[in-house]
Amino acid sequence: MAMVERKETKYVVIHCADTPADMDVGAADIRRWHVDERGWDDVGYHWIIKRSGQLEPGRDQRLQGSHALAVNSKSIGVCLVGRGDNFTEDQMYTLHNVIQTIKDMHPEVEVIGHSDVEPKKPHCPGFNVKEWYQDEFIG
Repeated sequence: MAMVERKETKYVVIHCADTPADMDVGAADIRRWHVDERGWDDVGYHWIIKRSGQLEPGRDQRLQGSHALAVNSKSIGVCLVGRGDNFTEDQMYTLHNVIQTIKDMHPEVEVIGHSDVEPKKPHCPGFNVKEWYQDEFIG
C-alpha cells in the first residue's frame, strides 16, 4: 500500500503502546511490530513518546497515518509507550509540548483519545484525553 499525503489535520489522536512499565520500547521497535509483524508500509504513528519522555519521530507527519481508521486521513497519531496506569511525568510533559507544537501549526485541531474514535479500543490510551486536555490547556 502506497503512502498518501494527508490533506487536512483536524485531530491529534493519543494512543498507548499497551506495554508494561518495565518495557521501554521506541519508534524502531514499534516500526518493526507494524512493518514486520502486521505487514504495514511504516509505523502507524507520527510521534512516539518513550518512558524517559524522549520524543521520537515515526511516520512522516505530512503523510496519512495508520493508527485510527476512522480519522487516519485527517489526524496526527501520538503514541505513549506504556499504558494509562504507568505513564511517567516526563511522558506527560512531552505530550503537552508536542500537542502545543501541533496546535501552533494547526490551531483548530481537536485532541482526542484513540478510544474516542475506535469502540474496539475502549482503554486506549488509558486516560480520559478530553479531561486531561481541558485541565492542561483550558484550565
